[in-house]
Amino acid sequence: MTPQIFSEIATLIHDAERILFITGAGISADSGLPTYRGIGGLYDDVHTEEGIPIEVALSGDMLRQQPELTWKYLLQVERACRGAGYNLAHRLIALLEQIKPQSWVLTQNIDGFHRAAGSRQLIEIHGKVGELLCAKCHFEMAVPDYRHIESVPICPRCHNVMRPNVVLFGEMLPEQAVAELHREMVRGFDLVFSIGTSSVFPYIAQPVFEARQWNAKVVEINPGFTEVSGFVHYQLPMRALDAMQGIWQALGYPLPQDDASR
Repeated sequence: MTPQIFSEIATLIHDAERILFITGAGISADSGLPTYRGIGGLYDDVHTEEGIPIEVALSGDMLRQQPELTWKYLLQVERACRGAGYNLAHRLIALLEQIKPQSWVLTQNIDGFHRAAGSRQLIEIHGKVGELLCAKCHFEMAVPDYRHIESVPICPRCHNVMRPNVVLFGEMLPEQAVAELHREMVRGFDLVFSIGTSSVFPYIAQPVFEARQWNAKVVEINPGFTEVSGFVHYQLPMRALDAMQGIWQALGYPLPQDDASR
């Protein structure tokens, strides 16, 4: 990728007031998490040792029918997230939010890395593993990790099965996150980044398609071509960390000293 491209994108950032960063599993690949279109970025179209697709094991229906099976794989998802941390790409996005305070992050990821890196105007459209809730009495609790959970956690109030506050396969998106996304989409954006996502979900691709109505430029950062590649102004065939570092340096800022993965 030529310095000229980074310079042009840096100019777009400089001129923009509202920037939307859409991120998927690819941004966390540099933290050590595998990429995948589904939950947590941990599986690649595989069957579980029980012989069923991972999408079935990690579905809302299976959680209701066999919670111990779903929790077996939820624990694996959380363990992988716990063993990694945010990387420089997450941190640079958070710093750009500070420079451009009307900017937002829309992420598919449940790993919590954006929040840990400092992002605050953040829509975690698929939820986050760090919260447990009871579907029956709506009791909620924050947990630092799952290291003390060995099987199915039980609600301390009503003794029903608890679950992580994430969107499992076959479930609806959380109403609050959808409403928040809609509110910001109505306001529009000057610049849209699509980073490390295949954009197969309509609600992830929609901001890219609507960018024309906002007269906004779109930058895609992804090693391969995706559902939205034909609609963007810049397609950077790179890993998120390398691309964000190049853009940041083109802006003329020094790299942060706390850029190690957490």
